[in-house]
Amino acid sequence: MLNVAVVQLHPLENKAANIDRAEGFIRVAAAAGARLVALPEYFSCYGRAVSPVSVAAVYGEAAETIPGPTTERLQALAHELGIHIHGGSFFERRGDALYNTNVIVDPAGDVLGVYRKIHLFEARAPELTYREESAVTPGTEIVFTDLEVDGRSTTVGQTICYDIRFPELYRVLVAEYGSEILFVPAAFPRETGRDHWELLLRARAVENQAFVVAPAQWGEQADGSWLHGRSMIVDPWGTVMATVPDGEGVAIASLDLDRLATYRQNYPNLQNRQPDVYSSSSKEVV
Repeated sequence: MLNVAVVQLHPLENKAANIDRAEGFIRVAAAAGARLVALPEYFSCYGRAVSPVSVAAVYGEAAETIPGPTTERLQALAHELGIHIHGGSFFERRGDALYNTNVIVDPAGDVLGVYRKIHLFEARAPELTYREESAVTPGTEIVFTDLEVDGRSTTVGQTICYDIRFPELYRVLVAEYGSEILFVPAAFPRETGRDHWELLLRARAVENQAFVVAPAQWGEQADGSWLHGRSMIVDPWGTVMATVPDGEGVAIASLDLDRLATYRQNYPNLQNRQPDVYSSSSKEVV
């Protein structure tokens, strides 16, 4: 069994305070037995009005390189506690580009996987207008990472928030790269989150026969908008194993990876795919 924890945060404008608070919850999770702890999207710096201007001008100032202060903090903490940490996401500076990036750190303090968000959020509705690509550069690489936890190997797929609306990404992570756990750190708006968040997470879990680990931001932003929260862990049957209610906090679940392997063998959905048919049909449509 692999004990996994999701941390739900309400990051405000003070980056140092946000990271301190995240560390506190990581320690709580580790003390409760979690061997892998996951943080939300933009866990170190958020809280301002959600607009491209604030992302570029305010959050851009908080962006870091990898390695950098935030990754080094996570590395030291993972090494001290002897756990894996999934670093949600933060603003990464690479040359002139700004990325929405997450990392996985192992108990030795090594950075194992670095994923840059591929699908950037866009909304044009009256109640929610936003275009993440106005300030953030999309990633171009699908990232999966092999972990060794307590003598058990597992492969995890790294995604971020809006990626959840693109099932083809998750299919590749599972069917082609063998991911057993899918990470979805998020800062989902309340407007879409209340109807779609749990629905999408459970769908990705069921159709890919994988565990979904989804830590999220919660709370009111400076412009009066709200983030949905409801961090959760979902099993391959689509059952919500653990969730965090409104407010900051931690939820923990034990993932039975051996049972997952048996489940995939008994119900070989992934093996029954017909990618050649899908490919030819797509070409005909085009």
